[in-house]
Amino acid sequence: MRGDHDAFAQLADAAFPRLYGTAGLILGDEPAAQEAIQAALIRAWQDLPRLRDPERFEAWLYRIAINACHDEGRRRQRVRQREIGLGAMDPGAPNDPLTWVADRDELDRAFVRLTLDQRTILALVFYRDMTLPQAAAAIGAPLGTAKSRLHRALEALRAAVAAEGRPLEQEVDA
Repeated sequence: MRGDHDAFAQLADAAFPRLYGTAGLILGDEPAAQEAIQAALIRAWQDLPRLRDPERFEAWLYRIAINACHDEGRRRQRVRQREIGLGAMDPGAPNDPLTWVADRDELDRAFVRLTLDQRTILALVFYRDMTLPQAAAAIGAPLGTAKSRLHRALEALRAAVAAEGRPLEQEVDA
C-alpha cells in the first residue's frame, strides 16, 4: 500500500491464475480475459492506497477483476454489434470420453448464451468453488441478491441447454 512494486507483484502473481481462469470463464475468450485482467491489475495498482482492509486483498482484487470482465464484455459486444451492423470450462469428466466432449461442447454453447452477470455467478460458485457469501462479496452484492442471481442463472443455463436440443447427461444442480 506504500507503493512497493515488488510486494504488489508478489500478491498479483499469487492471484493471477485464479483471476485469469475466472475471467476466461466469464468472457469465454482468451484475448478478452487477458485484456480484462491486465486492466484489473492496473486499476488495482492505482486504487491500492484506497484499500481499507488489507486482509481482504484477494476479495477486493476479485471485485476489480469481475468489474473489468464486465467492462471488457460490454466493450466487445459493442464492437461485435458494429461489425455485424447493429472455454476453459471443465464441467467434469464422465466415464465415456465421447459423452464428455459432447456435453462440454453443449455446455460451452449454452454458457455463451448467458448474460455476463449469469456467467459471473456460475463461474464463481461452480468453477472457482466460492461459497455464496464469498461470491456475493466478489460481485459486490448482498447475499440474497447473489442467491437469486445464482437461481436465475441456473434456470437460464438449463433453458439454454434445452434450446441446444438435448439435455445434459449430468444436470447442474445447486
